[in-house]
Amino acid sequence: MKDKIKPFLPYIIIIIVVLFIKAFIVTPIKVNGESMYPTLEESDIMILNKMAYYFNTPKRFDIVVVNMPDEYLIKRVIGLPGESIEYKDNTLYVNGKKIKENFKHGKTEDFNIKELGSDTVPKDSYLVMGDNRENSLDSRELGFMKKDQLLGRTSLIILPFNRIGNAK
Repeated sequence: MKDKIKPFLPYIIIIIVVLFIKAFIVTPIKVNGESMYPTLEESDIMILNKMAYYFNTPKRFDIVVVNMPDEYLIKRVIGLPGESIEYKDNTLYVNGKKIKENFKHGKTEDFNIKELGSDTVPKDSYLVMGDNRENSLDSRELGFMKKDQLLGRTSLIILPFNRIGNAK
């Protein structure tokens, strides 16, 4: 029996390692919808870094994958725990201070975090938004995202070939 299995052992090990990497470290993820346009386009294939938040916390403007009951959403972190967030005249204010967004996004209608029933982003939660602000299902409608809903960070587009590179 050992002699019959021995030639296949390297392939079995490779399959186990690949499955481990896909389950716990990195995995491809497909962009569905236009909520992150113009940064991401529908059907872009990206690499999701599942290890990103094991030892670190999400940072403002990270592109994250959010685990929702029926689907995964790709959004951008805007508000961090303990912060007061407001958009006024298409400008982001964090704790009353103007913050420059160094990425392209649609027009953001005036919004105040108080509309979500809180003065600040709750502990272990984040406010996330799509870059296509006029057409994005995000925290403005869904509420705050818990840290354990964030499956990881993504920024590397691997397909289509003409879009390979880091999403900003």
